[in-house]
Amino acid sequence: MNQFIEYEAPGGALIKAWVDGVPVESAAMDQLRNVATLPCVHGHVAAMPDVHYGIGATVGSVIPTRGAIIPAAVGVDIGCGMIAGRTELRAEDLPDSLAGVRDAIERAVPAGRTNQGGSGDRGAWAEPPMAVRHAWETLSARLDSIIAKTPVVRTRVNPACQPVTLGTGNHFIEVCLAENGAVWIMLHSGSRGIGNRMGTQFIELAR
Repeated sequence: MNQFIEYEAPGGALIKAWVDGVPVESAAMDQLRNVATLPCVHGHVAAMPDVHYGIGATVGSVIPTRGAIIPAAVGVDIGCGMIAGRTELRAEDLPDSLAGVRDAIERAVPAGRTNQGGSGDRGAWAEPPMAVRHAWETLSARLDSIIAKTPVVRTRVNPACQPVTLGTGNHFIEVCLAENGAVWIMLHSGSRGIGNRMGTQFIELAR
């Protein structure tokens, strides 16, 4: 794991960045130093290895605050998630071409958005599999509670058709190899527009 590097922000909190060996844009560092001078920052500002310049706040940063909430620092990625899982496969178990693996993933996981997200959207389940239906039973009451407080997150698409789908933008499923030859699957999934609508509303409210 990379060790963190400490940066000074004149008149502000310390910046601890886990970027040893990782190039960081000067614009991103300027953003980090700027936010570190906010009086509500508690402790230190942290930057992860994926840190890069963002709109409103630096992507890949963690900004602990006391007595304040910064909606732009939360952003519109609310509900997006990343996870990596190690499989039992090794590099030598993979075929010379991963085209078949990619095809199987694309057939199994709805991705993207068509028809403006309306009826017939091929990026959602037309008929959710049983496992997805069971998962939705544990989630539906919580979404109803969120919608009651923040109606703007309501979607035109049946939300039960959204779980276990990939979303649009920079979301992906990736087959990875570790240095020791182990095969991993990495996933970056989206909030299917709900996070964007919620984040946008509260950023505007803060303004």
